[in-house]
Amino acid sequence: MIETINFENVRWVHVLNPSDDDYDFLLNTFGFHPLDIEDCRSANQRPKIDEYDDYYFLILHFPYFDKANRFVRVKEVKIFWGKDYIVTIGRSHWVVKNLFKDMQERQAKGETDMEDIAASSDMLLYNILDRLMVETYTLILRIGSEVDTINYDIFTKNADKVIEHISVTRKNIIFLNTTFKPQLRVFHKFESGGIKGYAEDMEEYWGNILDQYQKMFDMVEDYGELIVGLAKTFDSLQTNKTNEIMRVLTFISTIMLPLTVISGIYGMNVKLLFADKEWTFYGICGLMLVTVIGFIIYFKRKHWL
Repeated sequence: MIETINFENVRWVHVLNPSDDDYDFLLNTFGFHPLDIEDCRSANQRPKIDEYDDYYFLILHFPYFDKANRFVRVKEVKIFWGKDYIVTIGRSHWVVKNLFKDMQERQAKGETDMEDIAASSDMLLYNILDRLMVETYTLILRIGSEVDTINYDIFTKNADKVIEHISVTRKNIIFLNTTFKPQLRVFHKFESGGIKGYAEDMEEYWGNILDQYQKMFDMVEDYGELIVGLAKTFDSLQTNKTNEIMRVLTFISTIMLPLTVISGIYGMNVKLLFADKEWTFYGICGLMLVTVIGFIIYFKRKHWL
């Protein structure tokens, strides 16, 4: 389905769930390269920007949480950028769809302040990217809060829940890192002047986009280092806990060994010294008690207990 918003200097064409007829319309109306149309038909493309004589073609990736609100996934944003038009196509990120619907409703109400947002195709593209950056930044802040929660939980929660939380958060951070890294070079082209655009005085705007993206990438890398450190700390805590348990069990085994020997000797069905005396049982119990106390005193003096 093709929808269009016409501004004074630019038009925004939004194609949601395009059909073959829609692709043919774009190919015939705008003269886009057939390879770009083919890229629009397929998914899981790498981030890139293709430059032609009269337009640019961008494929960008932006993260979102899945329906379970647990794992990070990625949405492709495919944009044709010409001198007097912007074409967004495919199952774009909902930020693009919501921005288009919002501007469509505002135009229907007769609001006139939208012209600043779409003063040129460059400015419209900037505002689309800026909205996507804000949404991505919110997601990264949530990842940061997850890391902070893990930092607290490793000392308070049970091991199974903490291991699961660390694994999920670490997976999301790795996914974000692999999403951000190849896309940085695309935004560097904007800021460095490799992509000229069509409007003047846009360098500061493109620089702002790059700064936001670089900041988010740095945050993801910092969270990655933190989650690795927390995982190592948690492993150390669990190892120390296991060692403590084994030490206690060793103490118990060491104490029980002589008691087992004593009880085993006097449990034999043979004639033993003092076996016929009435106080023998109490004497054996006293000997065992003295043995236990002696071991405890010895362990404490050695600072083993």
